Amino acid sequence: SFKNNFYYAHPRNQFWDILSKIFNEKKPLTTNEKIDFLKKHKIALWDVICECIRKENRSTDDKLDNKDIKFCNIKKLLKKYPNIKKIATNSREAQEDLKEKLGIDSIYLPSPSSSNTHYTFEEKVERWKKELLELM
Repeated sequence: SFKNNFYYAHPRNQFWDILSKIFNEKKPLTTNEKIDFLKKHKIALWDVICECIRKENRSTDDKLDNKDIKFCNIKKLLKKYPNIKKIATNSREAQEDLKEKLGIDSIYLPSPSSSNTHYTFEEKVERWKKELLELM
């Protein structure tokens, strides 16, 4: 994702596979296709953390140096877009940070990382589908 400068770009990450399965559509491959897909389904992606120092050049939360974290102004985003109905995180750390640092409630969706073996792909799809489609 760092190298491609866009969310969930690692080829083994299941994010785009999960969304494609939920909405019964072809998996978007290019950044423009992904942006169009998200717009079509009224899904916004946003980072909880705007600035940080990583111990390694990897996107996992355990590689963050906790003393140098700057959180994004999500409250400002929510004021600008009051029609946002639900905030979901796919990291327990992000969910905790939203609540503790910013006072924002969110729901947890299982991480789409292929290294998240607590859930099968099908279980991830079902959990995500339940939360996403209830808004439609």
